[in-house]
Amino acid sequence: MNFSNEAEDLDTPEVVEQATNTDAAVSFAGDTGQLPLDTRRALVQLLQGPSVDGSRQGKLWLVLLRDEAAIRSRLHDLFLDLVVDREQKVAFTRQVVAESIDAPVLLRRAALTFLESALVLFLRQRLTHADAQGDRAVVSKVEMVEHLRVFERDKNVDHARFERQMENAVEKAKKLSLLHKLRGGDERFEISPTLKLLFPAEEIQALAQSYSAIAQAAAQGAADGELAADSALLTRPSSGEDELDEEVDQ
Repeated sequence: MNFSNEAEDLDTPEVVEQATNTDAAVSFAGDTGQLPLDTRRALVQLLQGPSVDGSRQGKLWLVLLRDEAAIRSRLHDLFLDLVVDREQKVAFTRQVVAESIDAPVLLRRAALTFLESALVLFLRQRLTHADAQGDRAVVSKVEMVEHLRVFERDKNVDHARFERQMENAVEKAKKLSLLHKLRGGDERFEISPTLKLLFPAEEIQALAQSYSAIAQAAAQGAADGELAADSALLTRPSSGEDELDEEVDQ
């Protein structure tokens, strides 16, 4: 069944033109800001992360397209760049990297644990397959857990801890807005198209081969140390101390 995006025509010139600002210029006492209120909301959403999703945040998406130049300028003031994918209807920020300047870093790179990285890779592959078929990228929690279970070492004696680690990996993907829960009683999620931008296709193949080898080693009862693979990285707004990599003890 082909997937028809509800926001398919959101970025046409006629529709973007309709996203005219109706907010007052002054929003609070002493306000010296020059951006309209709805534009500020789009800017804040970008800073909060991880993205503005046009299929789910239609109003913000229209505002972002309307005032893209102004938003991009404000982000440049913070040494951040704006990435807009009109085909996927997704926008997010990334740190500016320039050898000519010593730019302060606003976004921190948060290392994922091994299982979190394995789950992100699985979701990225499912998204690619769904796109090729013209379908929605939908996955259940049961499928995610079954995939992660292949990384449990054959002689693992602490099953309870491994169950918690799998649960935490799913929760992390939800927290990063990589998964959007679908309506209904069962735990089914739609995979965010943001993953296509965070993990380009050329990086996925090598990572997939590495994780496949690790899964085979785990099934054969390999040593714990062999599971300490390099974690995939995501960027996020700075919010306190960096998370530490959690070794997968099995």
